[in-house]
Amino acid sequence: MPDAKDFFSEDEQVAIIESIRKAEQKTSGEVRLHLENRCGKKGAIARAEQLFHKLKMDETELRNGVLIYLAIKDHQFAIIGDKGINELSPEDFWENVRDLMQEKFKNGEFLEGICEGIELAGEELQKDFPDMGDDKNELPDDISYNK
Repeated sequence: MPDAKDFFSEDEQVAIIESIRKAEQKTSGEVRLHLENRCGKKGAIARAEQLFHKLKMDETELRNGVLIYLAIKDHQFAIIGDKGINELSPEDFWENVRDLMQEKFKNGEFLEGICEGIELAGEELQKDFPDMGDDKNELPDDISYNK
């Protein structure tokens, strides 16, 4: 299994960043993807919550950031939404995104799983956080990795 930085090819990374930009075009929400090799003993959700704060995703004006987190070598992932999203989204929303992505991952379709998960998150964000025309990109669209 390759390291997190080498998990997606350059072309795949470009496609993921393009998916993020496309998802964010219609919403004031912010979507990020973070990859690392291992999530630690506490698991993917706990690690994603740590990274959510480290990546300043909880500092968006409307508290509408979404982090998709993958621990490549541990075969775990998590999706974390900020307070503003969780207060407005259906209770099972993150489970629906997780299930869609998990099905793709089981079939080895990692790029498709990530891109479709980003698209679905963007659609949900658009409902409660539409782009009002003056939206600024508050967070980078690139894929983050542990340094």
